[in-house]
Amino acid sequence: MKKLIMIFVGLLLLCGRVQAGDYRYVAPEEMKQWLETNKEMIMVDIQPAKDFSQHHFKGSFETNAFPVETEEQRQSIDKGVAAYKEKPRDVVVVCPRGGGGAKRCYDYLKSQGVPEERLFILTGGMDKWPYEEMVRP
Repeated sequence: MKKLIMIFVGLLLLCGRVQAGDYRYVAPEEMKQWLETNKEMIMVDIQPAKDFSQHHFKGSFETNAFPVETEEQRQSIDKGVAAYKEKPRDVVVVCPRGGGGAKRCYDYLKSQGVPEERLFILTGGMDKWPYEEMVRP
């Protein structure tokens, strides 16, 4: 009986996770390693233009899509979708803080055919990026 209850609780937790929506993250330390090793990836930067001009990763797609709430903002992410379709590789969403806008971008990329196992959000976004020497103005 105890085993059955544990299985039931496990299933409830699993269902709760799926309903709440899971997102995959990449920690700054791992992202730093990816950048240092020139890992092939697509960086979809949704920061507002002012923030992007102050700090961004070399090679990232400037979309200025934050907060990813309008159709126009979602359409600006399509250059990242096109890059993925041209050459499938991991896609990292770069956001001011890695919160709601990043999740909406992630969801949009997923709806456009980018597989979830290829999607990541930079944990904490650019506000929490500790390696300033790796970003450019």
